[in-house]
Amino acid sequence: MRKYTFREIEEITGGRQIAGSPDAEIDGVSFDSREVKAGELFVPVVGEVHDAHKFIPGAAERGCSCFLVSDAAAVNGLECSAVLVEDTTAGILKLAKHYLDSLSLKKVAVTGSIGKTSTRDMVYAVLKEKYNTGCSKKNYNTEVGVAMTIFSFDESMEAAVLETGMDCLGEISRLVNIIRPDVGIITYVGTSHIERLGSRENIFKAKMEITDFFGENNTLVINGDNDMLAEIRDDREYAVIKAGSGEDAQYRVSDVKDFGEDGIEYTLTADGKSHLIRLNVPGAHNALNSALAVAAGVQLGVSAEEAVAGLCKIELTGRRLKIREKGGMKVIDDTYNASPESMMSAVTTLVNTKGKRKIAVLGGINELGDMSERGHHDVGVFAAGQPIDFLYTVSEPAEAIARGFVDGGGDPERVRHYDTKADFFKEMDGMFSDGDVILIKASRGRELEEIVEKILED
Repeated sequence: MRKYTFREIEEITGGRQIAGSPDAEIDGVSFDSREVKAGELFVPVVGEVHDAHKFIPGAAERGCSCFLVSDAAAVNGLECSAVLVEDTTAGILKLAKHYLDSLSLKKVAVTGSIGKTSTRDMVYAVLKEKYNTGCSKKNYNTEVGVAMTIFSFDESMEAAVLETGMDCLGEISRLVNIIRPDVGIITYVGTSHIERLGSRENIFKAKMEITDFFGENNTLVINGDNDMLAEIRDDREYAVIKAGSGEDAQYRVSDVKDFGEDGIEYTLTADGKSHLIRLNVPGAHNALNSALAVAAGVQLGVSAEEAVAGLCKIELTGRRLKIREKGGMKVIDDTYNASPESMMSAVTTLVNTKGKRKIAVLGGINELGDMSERGHHDVGVFAAGQPIDFLYTVSEPAEAIARGFVDGGGDPERVRHYDTKADFFKEMDGMFSDGDVILIKASRGRELEEIVEKILED
C-alpha cells in the first residue's frame, strides 16, 4: 500500500494524534502483534471477549512504533506515533475505504449462504486473464478481514474481488459501503445463519444488502436456480443477470457431467454462443458457481473466451473438496464449512469419485436454529438414496442424519452414529481399507479435520 502520514490518518479516521510527529509515515497495516513489522500501523481490535490493546508492548518489542488506539493509556511510556479514535475497527475501516477509493479498481463483491469462497476464487481466476487482480485471502470476509485484504493491494492493481460474509442484518451493508462494488454476486440463499436471523426471508434481506449502494451502472449477478433469488426481477435501477439451468438465465448451464475427483464438465450458453467448460475441481455445484464468475467477468470487460481460459487454471481456497490420498485410500476433505445443501452436493461428489467402497463421515451443521433437526434429517434421507456403502455420523446434531438415512430407506446396518470424535476414534481401527473413498464433512466448528489427519497418519 502507499504511505500515509499520521496527519492524514488523523484526518481520515476523525481521530486525534496523541503521540509522535504528524509527519511520521506508515507503509502497511497489521492486526497481529506477532507479525507486525517496523513501519506498519498496528491496530488493536476490541472484541466482545478480547481487547488487543494488551498486545501493544509486544508489538513495540518487534519494532512497531505506529498505533491506532481507542485507549490512550495503552501507549503510555512508548516512543511512538499514535492516533486516538473512539473505535479502532471503525477507524481503520475509514482508512481502508480511503485507500481502496484511491486505487480506482474494477470491483466485484461476492456473498451467499454457500459457495461464496469458491465463487470468489473463480471470479479471481476469470479477472486475472485480463487484469492485475487482487483477491480476498483465505476466508477474510468480516470487517477486519476485508480491511486486511484491501491493505494488501498495491497501486499496480486494476481489479479486485472481495468476499462479504455476515452474521446479522446490516453487516454486508457496512462492508459494501467500503467496497462500493461495480458487480455484486449472490450465490445462494439457504439456511446458514438462520439461527441468528430467524428466517430465510431475513437471510435474503441480508444478502440483498450487497446492492445497497447500487445505481444504474451496477450489476447484480444471481443464481437463478435458487428459489428466493429467482424472484428478483430485472426492473430495478441496476442490471440483474441470472446464471442457472432455466430458460430465462442469460448464462445457462446445461449437460453437467460430474467426474468426481477428476472435476466436472458442462456447457455454458450466453449471448447465443455455447462454450464447453471443463473444471479441474470436483463438485457439480461448481458449474453454477463458475457461470456466476463468467457473468461477472464479462460485465467488467473480460471476454467469454478469456473467462473460460481463466477457469481452467482455478485453485480453490482451504479444505473444500480436497482429494488427499494415502496408499490406496482417497479422503475427500471438505471440512471447511457445511450446510444441508452443500453436504448433499458433497455426497454426490463422493459417489462420482472412483474407488471401491464409498464411505461418508458427516458431522453437525451449525447455525440452523429451529431447522437443525429437519436440515440434518434431509441430508440423511438424501444419502439413503445414493449408492454409498457406509455412513458414519459424528456429534450430537448429526444423529438426525443417521435417522434420516434409515427413514429414507437406507440399511440400518450401514449407518453408525458417534456422539463425539473420541468415540469415533475408539472404533476407527480397521474401519477403512485400500480402495476406499472417504468423504469427511461438517461445519468448521466441529473440527472434523482431526478425523482427516487421523486417517492419513495411521
